[in-house]
Amino acid sequence: MVRKTGDAARSESSWHWNRTAETQRNLLEAATAVFCERGFTDASIADVVARAGSSVGSLYHHFGGKTELFLALWDDYQNEHERVVAAAVAKARKSGEHDPLALFTIGSQSYFDYTWKHRKLERVFIEGDTPPGFEVVRRERGREWVRQNSVLLRASGDTLGRLTVAVVTDIITVAGHEVAMSSNKRQATEVMEAAVILLGRLTPHAKGEATVG
Repeated sequence: MVRKTGDAARSESSWHWNRTAETQRNLLEAATAVFCERGFTDASIADVVARAGSSVGSLYHHFGGKTELFLALWDDYQNEHERVVAAAVAKARKSGEHDPLALFTIGSQSYFDYTWKHRKLERVFIEGDTPPGFEVVRRERGREWVRQNSVLLRASGDTLGRLTVAVVTDIITVAGHEVAMSSNKRQATEVMEAAVILLGRLTPHAKGEATVG
């Protein structure tokens, strides 16, 4: 047997990686459509692979099953959410904005915009038809989000600082759910604006020495 080396081996490895990534992406996109239409309980593996033009074996190979596929979809959605928000904050910093609360508000607006754009999928995650253990995963992700917001807001580590970050994170979380459940863009925009007002009311507290370093 001749072993492939050099450029040929790298090219083949790259082809397999791209093929795997493409298959996974197709399955996730199909899962998005199926879960949005039927919810988790009523969706089936057969529905997903038919939509993806794939096979049951391929889905189990890449994800392990329906629950794992749902969790992978959640993780993919959250990662893209974070990427979009981070890009908005980075762009604002590059333009000269360095106030922590202003950056947090800009990031929050980006979060709301993305949530509205993908509101059908957001509803899948918040309406309760989810696999066992999902709430644990959601809470763990929520704690990580609080930690990231603490860094962005330059919050102190005392009780007031930690509580302030938890409260503003909850405001964004609840407002995001309301945005996803809004019946039209006008209603969603009203929710976004109300959330920004609430954040503004916290400004005097967040700028205190006990909260922001």
